[in-house]
Amino acid sequence: MITLTVNGRSHEVDADPATPLLYVLRDDLGLHAAKYGCGFGQCGACTVMVDGRAVFSCVTPIAALPGRQIKTVEGLGTIEDPGPMQRGFIEAQAAQCGYCIPGMMMRAQALLEQNPAASEQDIRDHLALNLCRCGTHMRILDAVKRAAALMRSARGPDAGTTVATDGAAR
Repeated sequence: MITLTVNGRSHEVDADPATPLLYVLRDDLGLHAAKYGCGFGQCGACTVMVDGRAVFSCVTPIAALPGRQIKTVEGLGTIEDPGPMQRGFIEAQAAQCGYCIPGMMMRAQALLEQNPAASEQDIRDHLALNLCRCGTHMRILDAVKRAAALMRSARGPDAGTTVATDGAAR
């Protein structure tokens, strides 16, 4: 048995330690947002967060995850009360087929948790590892910028200001 903490809840999982996290999320825990895309960590459809960092769950064995915090789209909010990232994607109507969207959301969430004042270029660079075949990249970019604004407003007026090593606020 392996204990995984997913979206703040502890789960006992009876699976081979080499099993990719994606399969445990979908098959054992009933969390279906992360998708199987390529199985090689090259498309981003399976992206989730582990300890605040975006990871490809299709190539991450569960043996590496006890004691670590795993977050999926289901942990960002609910249907009744979507979180800022989810609201940004809803407001921007960023999903066409929707297959890539959970991975895009989780990679963007990881970026904005580390850098609330991410520039458009930061967002583009960070999302470059996730593929979208429908071509909704501009709406996805808009969604992430909306989510960033929502997250900053929820944190207060000084949120998102970073201080460079030279002491200048940015």
